[in-house]
Formats: sequence, C-alpha cells, structure tokens
Amino acid sequence: METEVRLTKLASCAGCGAKVGAGTLSRLLEGFQTHQDERLIVGYDKSDDASVYVINDETAIVQTTDFFPPIVDDPFMFGQIAATNAISDIYAMGGEPRLALNIMCVSDAMDKASIQEILRGGYSKAYEAGVIISGGHTINGAEPLYGLAVTGFVHPAKVLTNSGARPGDVLILTKKLGVGILTTAAKAGLAPDDVMPRLIAQMATLNKAARDVMVRYPVNSCTDVTGFSLMGHGYEMAQGSDVSLHILCSRVPFHPEAVPMAEMGLIPAGAYRNRDYAGAGVTVRGDISRAMQDILYDPQTSGGLLIALPEKEAEQCLDEMRQTVPDAAIIGYVTEKEEGSVILEN
Repeated sequence: METEVRLTKLASCAGCGAKVGAGTLSRLLEGFQTHQDERLIVGYDKSDDASVYVINDETAIVQTTDFFPPIVDDPFMFGQIAATNAISDIYAMGGEPRLALNIMCVSDAMDKASIQEILRGGYSKAYEAGVIISGGHTINGAEPLYGLAVTGFVHPAKVLTNSGARPGDVLILTKKLGVGILTTAAKAGLAPDDVMPRLIAQMATLNKAARDVMVRYPVNSCTDVTGFSLMGHGYEMAQGSDVSLHILCSRVPFHPEAVPMAEMGLIPAGAYRNRDYAGAGVTVRGDISRAMQDILYDPQTSGGLLIALPEKEAEQCLDEMRQTVPDAAIIGYVTEKEEGSVILEN
C-alpha cells in the first residue's frame, strides 16, 4: 500500500534498533522494590525474553510486551512485523501464544487509512499465530509506535530460558542476520532494490515453525535474537548459563548485501550500544573482519531463535527444522566457562 507520508521518516529510529541498550536497561532497573512469589519462576533478573508464572502443575502463564517505531513504510507490513516480533518472545520460552493487547501511538501526520492498515497487519499475524487480540491502548504522540502485549501458556516443566545452555550443546540460529544494517542502508536510499522484499518477508515470518520443531527435542536453552544482536543475546545466554558460547562465523547465516553496507559505515546506532554492552565479554580468535563483527552486533528486528541443545540431537533437529525454516543453521557450540563469554572463531 502506498501512503502519502513515509512512516520511516516519522521515526528517529527503526524497529528493534530503537531499544534502550541492555547495559543502560539493567542499571535503570537496579534497586526497585518488588514482591517475591515462588510461582514466578522466570522474571527479569537474567534478562529473559518473557516472565513465567506457574498456575498449577500443568500450566504456567508466559507474558511479554514489545513495540517499536516503523521499520518499513508500508503500514500493513509494519503491523505484521511488529506483531511477529512481539509474539516471538513466547515462542522463545517454548510457549504457545494465546492472547494479546494492542499497544499503539499514532502521529498527527498519519491518516486514518494508515492507522487501520497497521492494525490490520497486526491482527493478520496474530490470527496466523492462533492469538486473540482482545483489546489494547492507543495514544497520540510525535512518532508512530506499534506492538503487542502477549500472553501464552507453557507446561512448567517445559519452560525454556536463556540461562540453561550446557557444555557440549550445539547452537542453532534460525534466521539470517544483517537486518539492521540493511534497513539503515534502505532508509538512506543505498540498499539494492531486491533487498527490502526479502527482509520484509523474513521479519514478517513467525518463529512458530521453528518453535514447533524445537519443542520435540531436549533443548536446554533458547532466546530470540532481536535488538541486542546475536552478540548481546549470546552474551546474556553465556552469562546466565555460566558457560562460553563459541560462534563459528563462517557458518552464521546473514544477508550478503550487509557486508558492503557495513564496510561503507552504514551501521545503526543500536549496534554500537550492543558492542558497548557485550564487547568486553567477546573474545576474537582468528581473522574475523570488522564488517562481520558489525553484522554480529547488528540489532535484528523480528529475528530468529538461538537454540542450545545436545550435540547428539542437533543434526536431526536441524534436518527437521529446515523443512519449514530453510535458513536455520548450526553456528557454534558451548563449552565450560573460558576467558570470554562469547568466542568468535572461523
């Protein structure tokens, strides 16, 4: 759909690149008084994707929220991408999303049709995921924002967190990297014409298929790779699990057009925040180009899942996953804690 006003021009940041840096966020949350409840088995203490609260022996609630400014100009696709991204946190915990609330900020520069198309995009992805949007909240503001607060369910014994990776695990990543760099290039009018349709299709693809395969295997840990980048989310997994993640850069799936854009310096601000946050915990072994490192720190919007599972199960899991998630790849492995939470190798 063509609109008179380009949505991305109304926003100072795009997609998950607008996230407050992980280091800043952790400092903002320090010292707050909160209630303690043994039924809250996952909170924000280990920077996980969603909270988990046990209802009974069979059921736990998984809750999350995510919203951001436009990453594309098409309002319908913006709605789809934002909803896909928000729902992803439930999949990363091994859960099944069921209910959602709209979160929306509209700008005076937007017309009624654009607003309705954003909502229609969100509803379409929620419907695809089996999610009921039961309400929401909308305000006026300087920049458009859209996302969802999502509730899902999971068996308490089958919750996946970002802090369960074990030595001997293999790492699977399910979507290509480079989204932040290439959308930054597109905003500047420098991305190849055929790139954005591929990026949009990837960002609007639910992680449901990957989740549905993943839960059939003895996965030890999972997180989705979004605004904090593969390095930021990998660093949190390593820290929370007290292990080291080894990333084999030659195996990491990424959009090849991101390399020349990174070499030109078209790096989103979020990538620098991610490097500031995780860089001290990253060890580089071998000749890993600066452009490749930039891709690893690149904030992803509606990125894939990073899955840690035993090596003996990994190949079969990957083979099954690739039937519906063709970009999934084994990108590394987990060891006992070494010097460096995340170790980059060729």
